[in-house]
Amino acid sequence: MKIMTFFGFILLCPLLVAADCSSKGTSLENRDKAKALQFKLVAITSILIASALGVCIPILGKKIPALRPENDIFFMIKAFAAGVILATGFIHVLPDAFDSLTSPCLEQNPWGNFPFAGFVAMVSAMGTMMIDTFATNYYERAHFKKELPVKEDTHIHEVVHDGHVHVHTHATHGHAHGSAFVSEDLSTADLIRHRVISQVLELGIVVHSIIIGISLGASYRPSTIKPLVAALTFHQFFEGMGLGGCISQAKFKSKAIATMVLFFSLTTPTGIGIGMGISSVYNENGPSALMVEGIFNSASAGILIYMALVDLLATDFTSPRMKCNIRLQLGAHLSLLLGSGCMSLLAKWA
Repeated sequence: MKIMTFFGFILLCPLLVAADCSSKGTSLENRDKAKALQFKLVAITSILIASALGVCIPILGKKIPALRPENDIFFMIKAFAAGVILATGFIHVLPDAFDSLTSPCLEQNPWGNFPFAGFVAMVSAMGTMMIDTFATNYYERAHFKKELPVKEDTHIHEVVHDGHVHVHTHATHGHAHGSAFVSEDLSTADLIRHRVISQVLELGIVVHSIIIGISLGASYRPSTIKPLVAALTFHQFFEGMGLGGCISQAKFKSKAIATMVLFFSLTTPTGIGIGMGISSVYNENGPSALMVEGIFNSASAGILIYMALVDLLATDFTSPRMKCNIRLQLGAHLSLLLGSGCMSLLAKWA
């Protein structure tokens, strides 16, 4: 909740002082406050339900045998969701960032002389990789340090070769062979990685969801809001499925899962509420608004593209399980194309 307040504060301050710019955004045509308010209330309700439903399906799916992470159908659902997230970054968020930062309402120097949108997206992707790496290494070290202490009278010697661990315990004169210890360490490392991935992915989603919500909430044009309601409802549902798949694999405690689900579900409706609150002073074509939206959208696009390609798709599509199953490969690739195609199609309306 503190992070949500922080993002709201950062976006709210510059938008309140947005300067005017002569463009179609300031036109009074097709403005109907009463009708626009009705559509906004519908948007809050439908997006809230769709977001919660989308993120909860993979999490609750663990109780359904067919939707458990170890089954093939889960792989295909995750590939579909990864395609949705990838298309969100490339088709929805990044073009909006370029539009904002190359707007004629901004000064030519420096905004027109350098591709800031692409630069910020690149830096954001590299920053995500660094956070991903450092956070994973930190949690792995912290976890294994806890398991390191042993009793003083117990001396353990480990010899590793050919992927096996041989453990000799002199206190009990026991002797164990096998890969159980390696498997346990690998599963722990995977669990830590899934937790880092789910948290970083949610951060990227939250950033652009707030901006989308503010833009919708500040508009007085029913003709603009109406198609956005349907498009954003589907958008949040599919995006929620991608995030929910990551959360389900991370195996968080119930309290952490509930927090992440609520955080994702409430972000866009909260953005709409902020937009409604500042609609009287908000100018979507003001220089301050364009700069903030453009930079935040660029950063969000970098995060989403990196997470989709590296942490979601590359990890699953290069896994031994995928390589050994031609049927699963075909299903996952088709799901990826379907997810990215559906999300790309929504760009026609939003």
